[in-house]
Amino acid sequence: MSVGAQLTVTDMRRAARHPVDFPVIAEHHQHGDLKLHISNLSAHGFMVDDAHDLERGDRVIIRLPIVGRIEAYVIWIRDNRAGFQFERIVRLDDFNQVIDALQPNPRLRKSR
Repeated sequence: MSVGAQLTVTDMRRAARHPVDFPVIAEHHQHGDLKLHISNLSAHGFMVDDAHDLERGDRVIIRLPIVGRIEAYVIWIRDNRAGFQFERIVRLDDFNQVIDALQPNPRLRKSR
């Protein structure tokens, strides 16, 4: 018997996404370092709006404030956007600190 909820990708997409404006350099196995722009973020993943040279299933490593290095993989691509899922869920208290660091203006933060 498994312990805990086994969320599907559809269930995880319902997680609150917070708008951010965060450029990162992602480490990609084949393409090396890629400059990406994260436009929204949740505890389960993020979306970039400049998904050049990425394909579904690609894995990258990014560095976030508080959390540090975290691996994610592409779960969808549409036009120039791509959605990534983290390999692990970010703890809620750590995630709240990340949002505070990336979106310091409280008026722009979604209510928690």
